Amino acid sequence: METHFQQRWQQLHWDDLTLRINSQTAADVERALTADQLSRDDFMALISPAARHYLEPLAQRAQQLTRQRFGNTVSFYVPLYLSNLCSNDCTYCGFSMSNHLKRKTLNEEEILRECLAIKEMGFNHLLLVTGEHQRKVGMDYFRQVFPIIRPHFSSLMMEVQPLNQAEYAELKMLGLDGVMVYQETYHPSTYAQHHLRGQKQDFSWRLDTPDRLGNAGIDKIGLGALIGLSDSWRTDCYMVAEHLLYLQQTYWRSRYSISFPRLRPCAGGIEPASIMDEAQLMQVICAFRLLSPDIELSLSTRESSFFRDHMVPIAINNVSAFSKTQPGGYADNHPELEQFTPHDGRRPEEVAAAIVKAGLQPVWKDWEGYLGRPTTHQ
Repeated sequence: METHFQQRWQQLHWDDLTLRINSQTAADVERALTADQLSRDDFMALISPAARHYLEPLAQRAQQLTRQRFGNTVSFYVPLYLSNLCSNDCTYCGFSMSNHLKRKTLNEEEILRECLAIKEMGFNHLLLVTGEHQRKVGMDYFRQVFPIIRPHFSSLMMEVQPLNQAEYAELKMLGLDGVMVYQETYHPSTYAQHHLRGQKQDFSWRLDTPDRLGNAGIDKIGLGALIGLSDSWRTDCYMVAEHLLYLQQTYWRSRYSISFPRLRPCAGGIEPASIMDEAQLMQVICAFRLLSPDIELSLSTRESSFFRDHMVPIAINNVSAFSKTQPGGYADNHPELEQFTPHDGRRPEEVAAAIVKAGLQPVWKDWEGYLGRPTTHQ
């Protein structure tokens, strides 16, 4: 019988979890910090208010595990926004259909120019992003653009509307390596409050997406919650951990990535319902490293250069740089089309220099198909 994370999610009661997280004690945190392998309760302790006083030992343990598993390397990627068309209305997103911004979808010629501009900067790992518009930037569009993009990069990820399993399997054949799909919040009534129109209103369809990815054999699956959307970022982060543990056990052939997006300013934006400060963001990132030492932890340009430069050496092994959040943006710059305003606007070479200064090695390209992972492109 086919199982889905949704069955596990239905056993998790938001208010009970919130209460348990907030009831963790200093003794619980100390136990978690010495555990060889974290239990769910240990993770709960490490993201709790009680762990605020243990940031130094938590960071030291996270750094030790990160260096042990990944050496001194940090991978680089960059997003390429293909379109800002969207048929959803979401309160927190600049691309929402109710926002009056210029809409654009890149054509084949523009995509090629963007790919060449990105390659010129040194990037070899690309994340394709679109608004969610099934008709105009759905499978027909992806079938058209994948053959243009794929030959230029050694790995190709995407963050688009949830697709069905057969579509993911087809994209894998076209060279797709991974998919990022963020639940935004695992609290259904909060989710309904922020998704007003469009396919994204379907909480369950979105929640089941990583299961469809796992069944389609996608190599890397990315998870995350939009921190600050619900009134308890700690509970949302705990739900992400539950989701991760379920997927790792069920689809063990896939690799996993966790991102930590905090609400950023955008057109028609909302105020966060719960505030996570930088110390708490560090706390959560480190807790995930202790929970699952081998996973990719990713930090985007949503965060400040100061925070990124200090956080990367502790627990991060995947970063973006010089990200543009509008269609195109590398060969042509049109900030009026953007989804949100990045915080760290440094050029790739500046970010790389900061990583080298910290004693780490930036990795622009970390694998080839012929080294043991199958490739479907020539």
